[in-house]
Amino acid sequence: MPTQFVHHSDKITLLGGASVDPALLSRALVIAPALVAADGGADTALAAGRMPEAVIGDFDSISAAARAAIPAERQHPVAEQDSTDFEKCLRHVAARLILGLGFLGDRFDHGLAAVNTLVRHPDRRCLLIGDDDLCFHCPPELALDLPPGSRFSLFPMAPVRGTSRGLHWPIDGLDFAPGGRIGTSNRVSGPVRLRMEGPGMAVILPVAALDAAVAALMGPEAEAASG
Repeated sequence: MPTQFVHHSDKITLLGGASVDPALLSRALVIAPALVAADGGADTALAAGRMPEAVIGDFDSISAAARAAIPAERQHPVAEQDSTDFEKCLRHVAARLILGLGFLGDRFDHGLAAVNTLVRHPDRRCLLIGDDDLCFHCPPELALDLPPGSRFSLFPMAPVRGTSRGLHWPIDGLDFAPGGRIGTSNRVSGPVRLRMEGPGMAVILPVAALDAAVAALMGPEAEAASG
């Protein structure tokens, strides 16, 4: 079991090194006031006038000025190079829900790596927030209430099946796979209820759905499914 550098009984905001809309950061911190930085995200935090509770990563991106400004006891270098800083943070942070910013912007490969990490750590409930979209790994059961007509995309990161209610195009009986059928650009027709037969499905929504997504991932269905 990896050492938990940060342990919160509620939600935290995790800040990566990609560019972040200050308004989105402020919104995330209202929802999850505890702030943790992934490596170079420490510089972004300090530039926004925020002192992170912890910095985790291989420390190849954080500036010398940031290291000098942040108390040493809050710095947690993890030297291994077999995982991204985002994955290091997921391993060493415990919280009911993590709001991740600064992982979907700037570089497409970094965004793909972040979504891949979500799927490989289904026990860590994490919601990635970008300028236009948000993404999270679908738990075994999901109840989500969105305005009718809202864009609702499903992208498989592994072979997976499931059932749905409240989507214009139901997913029942469909086999999803990264190199096969995907479920992007669906739309909401009513209260959404998903049941997945296994891990591997990423949910992608407009960033306007942030509050609804947080409520869904903190709700009784997701709580029960995560054990």
